[in-house]
Amino acid sequence: MASMSVAEMTQTTQYLTFKLGDEVFALDITKVREVLDFTTVTKVPRTPEFMRGVINLRGSVVPVVDLRLKFGMSKTENGVNTCIIITEVTVDNDTTILGALSDSVQEVLDLEPGNIAPAPKIGTKLKTEFIKGMGKRDDRFIIILDIDKVFSTDELATLQADQPTVGA
Repeated sequence: MASMSVAEMTQTTQYLTFKLGDEVFALDITKVREVLDFTTVTKVPRTPEFMRGVINLRGSVVPVVDLRLKFGMSKTENGVNTCIIITEVTVDNDTTILGALSDSVQEVLDLEPGNIAPAPKIGTKLKTEFIKGMGKRDDRFIIILDIDKVFSTDELATLQADQPTVGA
């Protein structure tokens, strides 16, 4: 495990919070490019179930994943607040842009390191390696995701392999 420098430990970080079911999750804002309203997602054959398809984002083909399915919840239903968080995922120095479905985006909040606890070893359905920590806000816990760890290299390769190159 890489040790964090003291500077990193004392830095307040901004997070985008969003909901999946009743749980509030957060992504480091530096990983988030933009938030889109739900749009038509084109299904791609022979992809994992959590991969809902692709969208056209200003001429780029971006895979859209259903984090609820990835985390063993029921499929995201398209509701009035459903949106797609466009995020950058880096695995093995390779950055992939992908869209993550969320039931609703809440807010951008600042969390100081003192308000972030390590991920619990038990009591969560998620694999603990997906979780960077638990943010505390008022009396609520916010699950801070390590989006780079949510997808394995193989899964990302699957998502990238099926992407037609645009304008080639």
